[in-house]
Amino acid sequence: MRDPLSKTIVTIQPSGIRKFFDIVSEMKDAISLGVGEPDFDTPWHIRDEGIYSLEKGRTFYTSNSGLKELRMEIAKFLHRRYGLEYDFNKEMMITVGGSEAIDIAMRAMLDPGDEVLIPQPSYVSYYPCCILANGTPVIIELKAENEFRLKPEELEAAITPKTKLLVLPYPNNPTGAVMEKSDLEAIAEIIKKHDLYVLSDEIYSELTYTDNHVSIASLPEMKERTIVINGFSKSHAMTGWRLGYACGPEIIIKQMLKIHQYVIMCAPTTSQYAAIDAMKNGDEDVQKMREEYNGRRRYLLHRFKEMGLECFEPFGAFYMFPCIKEFGMTSEEFATALLNAKKVAVVPGTAFGDCGEGFLRVSYAYSLEDLKVALGRIEEFITELREKKDSTKTK
Repeated sequence: MRDPLSKTIVTIQPSGIRKFFDIVSEMKDAISLGVGEPDFDTPWHIRDEGIYSLEKGRTFYTSNSGLKELRMEIAKFLHRRYGLEYDFNKEMMITVGGSEAIDIAMRAMLDPGDEVLIPQPSYVSYYPCCILANGTPVIIELKAENEFRLKPEELEAAITPKTKLLVLPYPNNPTGAVMEKSDLEAIAEIIKKHDLYVLSDEIYSELTYTDNHVSIASLPEMKERTIVINGFSKSHAMTGWRLGYACGPEIIIKQMLKIHQYVIMCAPTTSQYAAIDAMKNGDEDVQKMREEYNGRRRYLLHRFKEMGLECFEPFGAFYMFPCIKEFGMTSEEFATALLNAKKVAVVPGTAFGDCGEGFLRVSYAYSLEDLKVALGRIEEFITELREKKDSTKTK
């Protein structure tokens, strides 16, 4: 029989995140710190609005770009929070999560041979989405000594005449790194110099723990070069509602909308009605969740310091990225051994790119009680590893 499979799709590896999630789901008394999903329920007033929309029979298709009222509220939110100005009719569309927005943005912008700069470690979807859009991914390896920020010299060195798009994944999954305004200003000059475009994934923008998040689209002459990706999954604990949005130049959004029309039609109607209330009345909920995450963040930093486990201080998202190079194990070996020995699941850093080797992603989107138990088990594990290492040296 003829091979039924696409040669392109066969080359793409499954997500390294899901592997450990699937294992731990079958393991009794295991604690997972591996999945990037808020442990909070969607705030009740948001759920109630979704329920009300169903009771009123609002089960129809919306316009392809999404409910007008939702787009209007998102425009108000972006202006209020980040100083961004978008025409909700021409420069915005509602998507099925931020993931769809990433996919269709690349498909709308890339021709075969166009190079896409992808800083890593970073979210697992950028690389395969680039491949599926016939682009050529070019990896920029970020460094722990720079707190995993993208430096101007790293960007400049990666650019070729074929470079078209830079993925800017901040606040960052898996490292928790952020880019401050001065960092963005430095790379913006290089972007303009080389006439590049930016896909700025800002899904964790509301989960920053110092100053407010700064979008590169807010800088001079950058709005017309930037597609901003955002959504409701992380900020409003709405992962299962599958709702995101993209904002950018009309010429790009128009083509993204064309793809969306043919493969999706529209984002879930019930979710869109719920999201209207999230935009109108959800700021206080987000603040409370952010404060809770920040408390957990500080706790993990304190515990890792007590253990002597090297970890830079992340100021965004809800992840830690501790270094485990001292143990002479690969990230995969360490994570597997930890799971088998202590029933704690974390994600190997290599799930987010080869330069994640020697690191682990630890999510603190879990209750403080679970975190305390899990960190106690991790401490036992690394203490045993160090004792074993010391005893080998003395022999």
